[in-house]
Amino acid sequence: MDMEGAGFTPKSMMNRRTFLAGTAATLGAPYIAHAQTDDLRSAIDALPQLHSIQISRGADPVLAEAPRGPGLERLANIKSCSKSLVALLLGAAIDRGEVPSVQASLSEIAPGILPSNATQGAGDITLQDLVTLRAGLERTSGANYGAWVNSRNWLADALSRPMVADPGGQMLYSTGSTHILGAALTEATGKSLLEQARERLGGPLGIEIPPWTRDPQGYYMGGNNMALRPTAMLKIAKLMRDGGQYDGEQIIPQSWVAASTVAYARSPWSGLSYGYGWFLSPSGYTLARGYGGQVIAAHAERNLAVAITSDPNQPARSGGYFGALMQLLDGPVLALA
Repeated sequence: MDMEGAGFTPKSMMNRRTFLAGTAATLGAPYIAHAQTDDLRSAIDALPQLHSIQISRGADPVLAEAPRGPGLERLANIKSCSKSLVALLLGAAIDRGEVPSVQASLSEIAPGILPSNATQGAGDITLQDLVTLRAGLERTSGANYGAWVNSRNWLADALSRPMVADPGGQMLYSTGSTHILGAALTEATGKSLLEQARERLGGPLGIEIPPWTRDPQGYYMGGNNMALRPTAMLKIAKLMRDGGQYDGEQIIPQSWVAASTVAYARSPWSGLSYGYGWFLSPSGYTLARGYGGQVIAAHAERNLAVAITSDPNQPARSGGYFGALMQLLDGPVLALA
């Protein structure tokens, strides 16, 4: 996973811990074997970067614990989990007829964001290419991230980079691609990403979405540095698990959620497949993943929703901490289902 900018870190506060599995009976949740919860607690205790973890099975809370960090109700930088939320906003815009289809090109829906020196073929890049991170343009993440966010025009910088692959081909993990997508959605809808996020996710889910980083031209960053409370992250996980529904209301079209779980590419770092803004694990998880170990995970078959926050200033590589989080999800968490 790319070493993206650390962004902000919420002010620290006293650790607080709430462990619900031990009181599952009083909460109406089905009985969970002590051996399962012991395995889960041991796994959590072995992860010093982990700040909070919440698990819901169906309507039942199984676990809500914040052993470190600012707690479950303080805003956390979700880092690149933002990419997955932008993908949901694309589905909402298509559903409203503001965008004709995922196959629409930049020159069709947002020609104004194309700079005069745009790379040849940039206007033909489709929204599907962008949301699946297959735009073909040289990446703005990893070693290129710092120069990109320090440029005078993020869109012009990203869209004038050379084509290093055919659009729609290999996955090139790049926040620039999701930022282009976010700007295109802003132009197509006439609403900023913040307005869209609040209207189409925040309001229906009853969650706070504060303003976040904007580029020099005023476009909200499409793909990094959004902030949510961990409890809000869990609501997003439930939304994905339940086919775009929340509390009986269809928030995101079920067809879009289903399309989001179709694999279009594979990450060269983690080996996970990638759909419409969401990683897909072999064990059946649909995952948003952010720098440091921020995770929004849904497992529709097992009826599980999971939200994890971690130290945002430490890396979470696939061969390190993020790999350990996947072992947690695939082991003790799946055993709860």
